[in-house]
Parts: sequence; C-alpha cells; structure tokens
Amino acid sequence: MSLTSRSKATTEGVQRLLGKPKFELMPFDSFGGQMTHLPEGATVTITASPTLGIAPTIDWTEKAAAEGFEVVPHLAARYVESEEHLEEIAQRITAAGVTRIFVPGGEREEPAGPYESAYDLLVALDDLGYEFEEVGITGYPEGHHFVDDETMAEAMAKKEPYATYIVTQICYDPETVVEWVDEIRDRGVELPVEVGIPGVMKYQRLLGISQKVGVGDSIGFLRKTTGVVDFVRQLVGSRGKYTPDKLIDGLAPYTDDPHYRIQGVHIYTFNQVPDTEAWRQERLGE
Repeated sequence: MSLTSRSKATTEGVQRLLGKPKFELMPFDSFGGQMTHLPEGATVTITASPTLGIAPTIDWTEKAAAEGFEVVPHLAARYVESEEHLEEIAQRITAAGVTRIFVPGGEREEPAGPYESAYDLLVALDDLGYEFEEVGITGYPEGHHFVDDETMAEAMAKKEPYATYIVTQICYDPETVVEWVDEIRDRGVELPVEVGIPGVMKYQRLLGISQKVGVGDSIGFLRKTTGVVDFVRQLVGSRGKYTPDKLIDGLAPYTDDPHYRIQGVHIYTFNQVPDTEAWRQERLGE
C-alpha cells in the first residue's frame, strides 16, 4: 500500500515510534560521555566493532547495565572465537542482568571462530541452554550489498524461530520500509519490526556512513523528496544537519496497523546522542 493512501502522521503515531526507542551506541572511548545524554532508564544497544572485536561490547554492556540502563548487546556471530568464548559472553551478560540480545552476522570477511552466521550463533546459544526474553535479528529493506535477496529470505526463515523481533538496516525512505514489511508478511514472517533510523548529524558524515554500510537507493531519497534545489536549501537551512522527520512522518500512520507490527524505532546514533535526543524531545512535545 502506498504512503499516499495513508493519512498524515498523527501525534499518536509519533509517540509510538519515539516514546521508547532503542539508542544504538558504538563501544568506543566516547561511549561513557554519550551515555550521560541518554534519558534515564533508556534502552541502549551496543554494537560490536570490526576493528576492536566483541570484548568492548561486553565491557560496556556491564558498565551501562550498572548505570541502570536496559542494555541490548550485539552478539555478532563472526566475532565469537569458540564455544568457550560464547559461554563466557553469555555468562557475563546474564550476570549483568541482560535479558535482551541482538544477533547480527558481523562485518568480518572471515569469522574469528566456528560461527559464520547469526543462525549458527542462535543455535549454539540454544544448545548451551541460554534463553533471553527478547532476541533481535536483522532485516534489510534495500537488500544486502553482499548477499542476494533469495539467500537473505532463506536466512530469515531459519532465524525466525529463535527470534522475537526484527531490526531493519538504516533506510531513509519510509515507502521502501513499508513495502519491505509487506514482502516479509507475504512470506509468512510475522515478527514485529523495529525500524532502524539515523540520528541527527551532519549530512556529509551521514552520507559517508551510509555508503560504507551499503545503503543503496534511499540515499537518493534525501535529495529527491523535495527536489535537488530544495535539498540544497534544506541542507543550508538546517546548518548541514540531517533530521529523520520525513522518515518518522511517513511511518507514523502505520504504527497502529496489526499487519505491519511496527513497534518502534532503533536509532543509529553513531555516538551523536545530544542532538538526536534534543530532536526526539522536540518531536514528542509538538
């Protein structure tokens, strides 16, 4: 169904999307400082770094949990070195009170251990007897830059029994997200969806990140929504900062539709929390 057939974004829809988002942070030295700008008791997801591995993810998970945040560590399959390593990770996060995890494959060409895919790691956790209240897996509205769509569909079907929700890769076009949800529903995937949205940051930085992570056609959406001239005007008028207003406004009318089961947003902050949180509070108060 096209966005044009939906009503304008409602206040209730915006509240449902932005009321209790997940804030994604990267486990770098800036993590501690960024954490101070989060709302009290916020849900924080912590990525795994291709350069640093998974150890900082677990370290920051323990620290953030001790500060009273709800923490969702990214257990990237290709960064786990062995079954013993997985056991150690699971023990540490469980001891920290973690009840939610997110399991991506991981951005390594060669796995550090026996787990080549998220599915492999999900099965291994199950075999070890670990259970979590929430288990997130990835979704790609624009496809994966290395894996074809059919393979991605097969992978999701295998992971679905172990998961409780899907988080989408960053995407700027709400219609692309909606059409993708329609597609997975047609395949019988009924898991709720958390839509991955970019936080507030400079356009140049955001476009560079998007190209690095393989976001495709929706980069053009930033330019074509109001035309090239208006894109330049928006870029100058916003002091060069992107805000995800058009994305939120496009998704808000779908939040009460049981077919889509859009349960909120996963904000890719790229450790730029203050501007993103100020924007979120402004939208919630409108």
